[in-house]
Amino acid sequence: MAEAGTASIAQDGARIVARGDWTLDHIDTLADLARTLKRRAGAGARVEAAGVARLDTAGASMLLDLVDGEEARVEALPAGARGLLAAVARAQAGPAATPAKPDRGFVAAVAQIGASLETFWHNTTALVGFIGLILASIARIALVPTRWRVTSTFFHIEQTGFNALPIVALLCFLVGAVVAFLGATVLKEFGASVFTVELVGYSFLREFGVLLTAIMVAGRSGSAFTAQIGSMKAREEVDAIRTLGLQPVDVLVIPRVIALLVAMPILTLVGMLAGIIGGGAVCALALDISPTMFITRLHETTTVTHFWVGMSKAPIFAFLIAAIGCLEGFKVSGSAESVGTHTTSSVVQAIFVVILVDALAAIFFMEINL
Repeated sequence: MAEAGTASIAQDGARIVARGDWTLDHIDTLADLARTLKRRAGAGARVEAAGVARLDTAGASMLLDLVDGEEARVEALPAGARGLLAAVARAQAGPAATPAKPDRGFVAAVAQIGASLETFWHNTTALVGFIGLILASIARIALVPTRWRVTSTFFHIEQTGFNALPIVALLCFLVGAVVAFLGATVLKEFGASVFTVELVGYSFLREFGVLLTAIMVAGRSGSAFTAQIGSMKAREEVDAIRTLGLQPVDVLVIPRVIALLVAMPILTLVGMLAGIIGGGAVCALALDISPTMFITRLHETTTVTHFWVGMSKAPIFAFLIAAIGCLEGFKVSGSAESVGTHTTSSVVQAIFVVILVDALAAIFFMEINL
C-alpha cells in the first residue's frame, strides 16, 4: 500500500516539510495533519515539497490550505506536480459567482418599463421597415410575370383560406349565438327584444366578423408562417436561396402575403354569415323571431355600409398578420427554442396589432359617420 503523506515543521519553524503520497486515498489523515500544522507553524511558513511522491487534486488542495492559497509558498515541487498545483490554485482563486439577486422596488419597475418600451420601439421600426421591403418587392416583380410564384401562392391560399373555413365558421357561429342570447337577455327587460336582430347584424358586419377571423388567422396562419420560415432559417435554407441568386422576400414572403390577402376577405365573409346565422338561430329558438322575420328586419334596418366597413379592414389585417409572421420567422437564430420563442411572439404581436388597428378604425369610421 502506498505511504500516506506526512509533514513536519522544520527546526527553524519557518518551513513545513511534506513527504509521501498526498492523494485522495489519505485525505482524512492529510486534513487532520494540515489543521494541526497550521496552528503550530508561524505566519507565512513555506512548504518544502521535494519529498512528495504522488499528488492529485485533493492533495494539492491540502498543500494550498497549508499556505493559505499562496501557490508561491510551496517550494521544490516536481515539475509535473507543479502544473497540477497551479491549476488547483487557479480554480480556488476564481469561485463561481453567486447569481445576483433580482432588483426590486420602484427603480426596478421603471427599468422594466423602459426595457419594454425599448423592445416595443425596436419591433415597431423593424416591422415598418419590413413592410416597406415587401411593398418595394411587390412593385419590382408586379410587371414581370415570370417571377410570379403562382403555384406557391395557390398552395398558401389553400392552407390559410380553405382549410381554415370550418374553424372560422364554427367560432363565429358560436359567438353570434352568445351575442344574441346576451342581447336578448338585456333587451327583454325593456320590451325591446326585437332589437337583438340589429345588435347581431351591426356587431358582426362591422366588428366581430373581421376581428374574430383575424385573431384566428393570426393564431393559425401567422404562427405557421413564422415556424416555416424559422425552420428554413435554422436549416440554412434561406442562405441557400440567396446563394442561388434569389431574394428570400420574393420566394418566401410575397406568396404568403398575396395568399392571405386573397383568403382573408373570403374568411371574413364566411365569419359574418356564420355569426348572423348563429344569432338568427338563437332568435328563432328563444325569442320567437322566425327566420323570415329575422332576415326581413335585418334587410330593413342594416345597410350595406356596415358590410363594407367590416370588409375594408380585412386586407389590412391580412397584410399585417402576414408581415409580422414572416418577419418573426427571419429573426430565428437557429435553434428549436428560438423557433418556439418567435412563433409565440408572432401570435402575440399580430393579435395586438389587429386589435389596435381595429380600435383606430372604429374611431375613424365613427368620426366620418359611417
